[in-house]
Amino acid sequence: MTKPKGTFAFVSLGCPKNTVDSERMLGKLAQDGYTLVTDADGADVVVINTCGFIEPARQESLGVIREMLALKDKGRVGSVVVAGCLAERKHDELLKEVPGVDQIVGVFGREEISQVVERAAMHRAEQRSLFRPAPVRAQEDTARLRITPRHYAYLKISEGCDRTCTFCAIPGMRGKHVTKPIEEVIREAKELAADGVRELILVAQDTTYYGMDLYGRVRFAELLRELDKIDGIEWIRVLYLYPIFFTDEVIETLATSKRIIPYLDMPLQHINDRTLKRMQRRVRRQEIEELLAKLRASIPNLTMRTTFIVGFPGETDAEFEELVTFVKDAKFERCGVFTYSFEPGTPAVKLDGHLPEEVKEERRARLMQAQQQIALAWSAAQVGKTLDVIVDGSDPEVPNHVQARSHADSPDIDCMVRVKGKNLMAGDIVPVKITAADVYDLVGRAVGVVR
Repeated sequence: MTKPKGTFAFVSLGCPKNTVDSERMLGKLAQDGYTLVTDADGADVVVINTCGFIEPARQESLGVIREMLALKDKGRVGSVVVAGCLAERKHDELLKEVPGVDQIVGVFGREEISQVVERAAMHRAEQRSLFRPAPVRAQEDTARLRITPRHYAYLKISEGCDRTCTFCAIPGMRGKHVTKPIEEVIREAKELAADGVRELILVAQDTTYYGMDLYGRVRFAELLRELDKIDGIEWIRVLYLYPIFFTDEVIETLATSKRIIPYLDMPLQHINDRTLKRMQRRVRRQEIEELLAKLRASIPNLTMRTTFIVGFPGETDAEFEELVTFVKDAKFERCGVFTYSFEPGTPAVKLDGHLPEEVKEERRARLMQAQQQIALAWSAAQVGKTLDVIVDGSDPEVPNHVQARSHADSPDIDCMVRVKGKNLMAGDIVPVKITAADVYDLVGRAVGVVR
């Protein structure tokens, strides 16, 4: 048995892909004898897995780092380790910005987190940073100590990205696209199923590109068919689909599978051809519209989630109005809108036509207002229907109710369904009669057999 080495607290920030990295690091530390505590106050070491994607995320990460350093200064935390994307993006410059940090470790140094934590706990300063090159093969994500509820988990099918979108810094932090072999993905999925996972959420920087680097061709449809066979998994949800390489075979697989739910997350970013070209998205409006029409026609009851960037350098009033009209016509059930973020080191910073922040914020508000009407209409249209939902847990605000999600609701980013029912437990899947729409969220009562 591994001898206990001390206590550590862990803060995980950022996207679901970061969550997988956090869970892997948690598993490594637990296996190596460190004891996880829920409160940073009093911990021997605090590990912060940061996000470095856009400026608000970086500021959130820096805020947490400074909060932990304040505890350290008061003697209530032993040492502070910073991991993940912000560390990878800033490298040793981060030590100058927050000099009280004991150790930093980049994205691809996560497998050595125990050694990093040990150096921090021993206050050894001969090496304060650890960075490794992006691997040529995908890292495995088994033996994770999961921080999601037991009934759902994220499964990373690849790492990095070969896209060259001009606004995005992710390839610089996460490296080139590296496919995780099909057999490894299946092994991890079976491990998660054995651990009680009922909803499997597939993540990557670009899920539809799966397989190209490893096999010389996309094999996403084949992967989906293999995942669809795994006993114990009831729902498979797919995120981060890129509109390129979205083949007819993939669409047919999505439409005919037993476990893949009709929910697709496809970040489009814009619809105007000139803006798409300046973003270097390598897709045109006509191709997007044809793909959306094909998906709607092929997959019954489909929920589409997307995201858009407004205020991209050079975006004219007319191009923005084109985007607003498109969103009104396309009627995405779920949609997020972000203002363009000036990202040092990305090609977009050199483009002409950078817009004032107030213009970007006004455009975001206008597009969100247009989307709000669509979302409210969709919610109202669900009243009277019976939907299968997966229970996440008891509702702290309403007695005798639980919080659940339908196929249209991904954890943390979408809505919920408040359900009245007896003896419902987290992970239960139950038919629910929708009785009301509470703005974005739905309200209902359990009416069928729990499975």
